[in-house]
Amino acid sequence: MTAAAQARPPPASPLFDPAPRRIAVFRALHLGDLLCSVPALRALRSAAPQAHVALVGLPWARDFVARFGAYLDELVEFPGYPGFPEREAGDEALQTFLQRSRRRRYDLVIQLHGTGYEVNPIALAMGARHCAGFHPQGSAAPTPWFVPWPEDQPEIRRYLRLTDHIGAATQGEHLEFPLNDDDRAQAATLLRAHSLAAMPYVCLHAGARLPSRRWPPERFAWVADYLVRTGLPVLLTGGAGETALAAAVLEHVPPRQRPFVHNLAGKTTLGSLAALVAHARLVVSNDTGLSHVAAAVRTPSVVISSGGDARRWAPLDHRHHRVLWHDLPCRPCAHETCPIGHPCALAIEPLTVAEAIEAVMHHTEPRYE
Repeated sequence: MTAAAQARPPPASPLFDPAPRRIAVFRALHLGDLLCSVPALRALRSAAPQAHVALVGLPWARDFVARFGAYLDELVEFPGYPGFPEREAGDEALQTFLQRSRRRRYDLVIQLHGTGYEVNPIALAMGARHCAGFHPQGSAAPTPWFVPWPEDQPEIRRYLRLTDHIGAATQGEHLEFPLNDDDRAQAATLLRAHSLAAMPYVCLHAGARLPSRRWPPERFAWVADYLVRTGLPVLLTGGAGETALAAAVLEHVPPRQRPFVHNLAGKTTLGSLAALVAHARLVVSNDTGLSHVAAAVRTPSVVISSGGDARRWAPLDHRHHRVLWHDLPCRPCAHETCPIGHPCALAIEPLTVAEAIEAVMHHTEPRYE
């Protein structure tokens, strides 16, 4: 092969030559799921810089689309369908959605939602010129642009497997969470109110969408006590629906330590919470969306994984992010509340979390002088 031939770029994928003008990415999921798809969205934008890219997602994702305007141009709300876990709706709403999708005349629909067992018929019925995505292992690909669902890959790499296949070259595996001036200003106001503006602190996040994914509040309280005794004040974080959970953690903290444990649950926006995490020395959380925010803003973390698929969702940087989990035949758990006493959570002892905190802190330079 000549030097000129070696220097020649690879041929463009037929999906991007000519460049598509209208792309829809189907991913009707929650925050952590969407954050893990950012590397794939980045690859897609690099391959189609002029395309109008719509995220087909849940209503809450409007803020996500606005924050990730570099990769996404609009949210198209997915109404759901009967039995859809994230959002149920009648068949009439689904048919209206599909009619509107066909009128949009997408050049490319990408099913970035999952295995494809349930959603591939929807993605294909959106009427795009091309459709790409995943199909279940052992089944036929609906089009040449579908790949078998990669069962053994971390979440981030699953979606990069698809974007690589369709010709959108990977632009790095790192996560992102862009912060704006309002996010930083709101976080700074909260820190000043708790006299923490110039101090290191740790964020403890006891919430998770499903109770089966939550480590017990009294164990988070033990960790809070441990951190305060080592000289690190604690911020209890959580959404508006997690204020009672954070209060339960605080109630179990020994009284002498409570002045150093600050309950901010329900007092932050997603952006200001991410800014607090970006400024933190460490995050200790359940396996939930905030753990991916920590990875995105480069804050070390210790994650307690109860019930979830730890191999799938663990951050790729194992040095600065430790995921603690206990293997059981019932993982990953499909129950909202564990019916057998939550052994996966109770097997993780507070002392094990403390040891993981020490290991992570040892590998991380302090952010304060």
